[in-house]
Amino acid sequence: MYLYGASGHAKVIIDILRDMGMPIMGAFDKNPAITEVGGIPVLGAEIEEKLKEPVIISIGDNAIRRRVAEKLDVAFGKAVHPTAIISPSATIAEGTVVMQGAIIQADATIGKHAIINTGASIDHDCKIGDYAHISPGAVLSGNVLVGEGTHIGAGAVVIPNLKIGKWCKIGAGAVVIRDLPDGVTAVGNPARIIKEHQTNI
Repeated sequence: MYLYGASGHAKVIIDILRDMGMPIMGAFDKNPAITEVGGIPVLGAEIEEKLKEPVIISIGDNAIRRRVAEKLDVAFGKAVHPTAIISPSATIAEGTVVMQGAIIQADATIGKHAIINTGASIDHDCKIGDYAHISPGAVLSGNVLVGEGTHIGAGAVVIPNLKIGKWCKIGAGAVVIRDLPDGVTAVGNPARIIKEHQTNI
């Protein structure tokens, strides 16, 4: 496996891949001052040749991760930590990372290049869009839809059968009790919209 991005997010993915027993060939990063990350060599700024092993985009920012994914002509891998609990009926698309202690229940669907962070809980029939990030300790009850690029903050809770739009930001500890449209920031208990922003990221 190769990584694209050599930040703190990459360090966590390196740990996951090591615990999976997956060899890591190197990382790529545009910062010339970074020569290694987590003991893995940084091989340069750009992927210049066809790689024999798949790539995981190890960048935490959802919009940047999408731009990189659309630019790269490579095969993408995925990383699921052995301590994560994944239902056999759940599906996880390419490029996605599932971190330590996460739970993904029956018939949940996780899109491409998503992040299911440490200890997050995704219940049955949830659908998580491409490039979304479910932060540490967040809880999504059954049949929740999370749109593309949306970031659910640490410790947030979403009650069942709700739809959260694309490119939203849900604050840490928020409690979402109603549907939210595309491109909003919502915080608090119950979560209220405090900002609207562009969704053509």
